Amino acid sequence: MLTMAGRKLLNNPVRIVGPYLQPGMTAMDVGCGVGFFTIPMARLVGGAGRVIAVDLQPQMLAETQASTARAGCGNITAHQCDSRTLGVAQWAGMVDFALMFYMLHEAPDPQRLIGEVCATLKPGGRVLFAEPVFHVDGRAFIRSAALFTQAGLQVVRKPGIPISRAVVFQKL
Repeated sequence: MLTMAGRKLLNNPVRIVGPYLQPGMTAMDVGCGVGFFTIPMARLVGGAGRVIAVDLQPQMLAETQASTARAGCGNITAHQCDSRTLGVAQWAGMVDFALMFYMLHEAPDPQRLIGEVCATLKPGGRVLFAEPVFHVDGRAFIRSAALFTQAGLQVVRKPGIPISRAVVFQKL
């Protein structure tokens, strides 16, 4: 297991999400875990923007909230989902950018999850979808990526992220 410092060297959050975020945007970190990407995203969108941190596990959200408090980021909303649904309908059509990093392979219903995330996107909104090469083989990644296009999104970029397979989709 990588230390946090090692992970930041390998998968620097600002380098990964920075190209897609601007001040004032609304972003969603789906499967935020302990907030590895959440706080950098909050800093990138600034005080006029906001980040919705979504996770199933209350202890992960508690750690994210503690990290948020230590970092002085007041623009993060923690949202606990459940195993059946993300429960993010209140943000329908409001999200400029969603991050789904190393989490879709754990979802019991990936198609439903993708549909829920897509519904939160504004027209032109983007999703960065990435999976680890050591957990998700190429064929499985292609099948998962096809679910995004079936949901009406279009591939706009295939970023190079170390030890990852990744695609950026855009809502038309």
